[in-house]
Amino acid sequence: MVNKDILVIYPETFSTQIALYKGATMLFLKNIRHKPEELGKYIDVNDQLEMRFNLVMWELNDNEAEMDDIELVVARGGVLKPLNAGVYAINDKMVEDLRRGIKGKHHTNLGGLIANKVAKQLNARAIMADPVSVDEMDDIARVSGHPLFERKSIFHALNQKFYARKYSKANHKIYEDVNLIMVTVGMGGISVAAHRNGRVVDVNNAFDGDGPFSVKRSGSLPVGDLVSLCYSGKYTEEEIMAMITKEGGYAAYLDTGNVHDINMLMEKGDEKALFISDACAYQVSKEIGSMYAVLEGQVDAIILTGNIFHSERFLGNIKKRVGKIAEFVLYPSINDVEALAENAFLVLKGDLDVQDYT
Repeated sequence: MVNKDILVIYPETFSTQIALYKGATMLFLKNIRHKPEELGKYIDVNDQLEMRFNLVMWELNDNEAEMDDIELVVARGGVLKPLNAGVYAINDKMVEDLRRGIKGKHHTNLGGLIANKVAKQLNARAIMADPVSVDEMDDIARVSGHPLFERKSIFHALNQKFYARKYSKANHKIYEDVNLIMVTVGMGGISVAAHRNGRVVDVNNAFDGDGPFSVKRSGSLPVGDLVSLCYSGKYTEEEIMAMITKEGGYAAYLDTGNVHDINMLMEKGDEKALFISDACAYQVSKEIGSMYAVLEGQVDAIILTGNIFHSERFLGNIKKRVGKIAEFVLYPSINDVEALAENAFLVLKGDLDVQDYT
C-alpha cells in the first residue's frame, strides 16, 4: 500500500494546486491558475466546483497519471464544525456541511468537494487532514467577556501541526512533550497559537480577522468604533465583513493587497509601506507575548512560518521585542501540499487512523 499513489488537492482563491505522489515521493506538482474575470462568472463559490474538477481531471490526463494507482485523494481542509486534530474521511455528511458552509463560505471548502468528486471518478478514498476548524482550546480561552460571544478556534491547523512535528523530530523531541508558540503568516490571516503538549490550547480566530492584521484582514479592531460604524448607515453587513476579512490590513492602508506590489513598495523605501509592515510585526509580537502568558512562561521554542519571514526587517522587529522568550525557529514557507501528502502517506502506512466525520 505504501507504493500506491496519493493525489493532493489544494484550492486557493485564484488557483488550484494539485500534486501526485508515489508513496512519499512527489511525481509532479501543478498550479492551475484561474483568472479573476473567469471566477467572476460564478455567483457562489460552490458554483466553481465543476470547473475546477474538470481542470484537475484534465491535468491528470495530460500528465499521463496512472489513475488506477491512486489510492487516496487528500484535500485542503474547509471551514467545518469544531473537530479534533487528525485525518477524516470525506463522507456525505462532510460534503453536505461544506456545500452549506455551516461555519462560513470559503474557497477552502472546495477542497473536500473536489476531492470527493475526483475520488468517486477514480474509485479511490477521499480524506481531509487537520482542517482549519481543528479545536483543542482550553475552556478558559473561549471566554470572551460576554456570554453571548465565545472565542473560536479557526486557524492554520495543518501548517502548524506539520511544522510542530517537524521541529520536534529535528530536535529529538516528541511533539506531545513540548510547549511551542507558533506563528503562521498566510496570504489571508495570521495565526498565533500556544501548543501545550500536543494541543493548541489557545489561538486567535484568523478566519474572521481576529488577532494581528495581515495582508487583507483587519485584525482585532477597536470595538466601540466598529459598533458605531456598523450602525452608521453607510455600510451593509456584507460590506463590513468584506472590510474586515478581504479589504483590511495592508490592502486598506496601501491601496493594494498584491504581495508583490507591497514588497516592491518596501524595496523602494516607501515610508508608509515600511511603517505598516513594522506595525504588523509589532502586533504579531504582542500576540506572541500573550501566548507566552498562556503557557505560563514555559516555552521550548517560537516557530515562525510563512513567506513574510524572508524579510529581515520584519523578522528583526519581532526578535527585538520577544526574542528573549525562547529559541526562534524559522520555516519561511507554508508548504501545505507536503503536509497533506505526509498525512496521507501515514494513513497508507497504517500509522494514522482515519476518523469518521459525524
